[in-house]
Amino acid sequence: MKIVSWNINGYRSAEKSNSLSELISLNNPDIICLQEIKMNEEILENYGYNCYYNFAEKRGYSGVMIFTKRKPLNVISKLGLDRFDGEGRFLLLEYEKFIVINIYIPHGGRKKENHPYKFEAINKLLELIKGLKKDIFICTDFNIAHTEKDVKNYKTNYHNNMFSYEERSKIDELLSLGLVDSFREINQNGDVYSMWPNGFNARERNMGWRIDYIFVSEGLKDNIKDVNYLKEQFGSDHCPCALDVL
Repeated sequence: MKIVSWNINGYRSAEKSNSLSELISLNNPDIICLQEIKMNEEILENYGYNCYYNFAEKRGYSGVMIFTKRKPLNVISKLGLDRFDGEGRFLLLEYEKFIVINIYIPHGGRKKENHPYKFEAINKLLELIKGLKKDIFICTDFNIAHTEKDVKNYKTNYHNNMFSYEERSKIDELLSLGLVDSFREINQNGDVYSMWPNGFNARERNMGWRIDYIFVSEGLKDNIKDVNYLKEQFGSDHCPCALDVL
């Protein structure tokens, strides 16, 4: 099974540039989790998938969706946090043997002004995970880089949003619940990133951050065949993460 997670930074623009259709034709994923779709209406072209959406109340903002070849047993779109749920940041698909979560964690603000909201959302996710009884895949733009390997300029970012000690500790909490960072299970290299700031030729110079993940239950780690960040896939300031599992 192949799962792809991608902050698409606007579904309509990605569709117009054919970057989404290119991703699908080149990788043929079984499940595609998209974050920051920035739309409020269902699509016409579903590429042969079943489609599930969670739109933000505000038009052209946030939102997540999932393409899946297999229909789930159950779909949940609320995490239980009013502001978060109003921004369309969560989808859970339950299957017979596993659960797929697509979640778009808030940025937090350049001056950390939204950190209380960000931490509240993460804590709600941690609370949810504790009650789940099946294996889990979490596809996410987590808006936090976990380790020094995950930020090009880590030395100047220790106290900044997306790399503060407090934020990084939240990923430690997530992993302590029996989840693993699928990419780090098979690759310990630095200089592998999923998002590059706009300007300064950051993507070409690989001045990036790895803030997009597919976390999996520890019981699934031996099933991981491969995990890659598809840097050559354009259409967003983020690139997709692709996980192959047995």
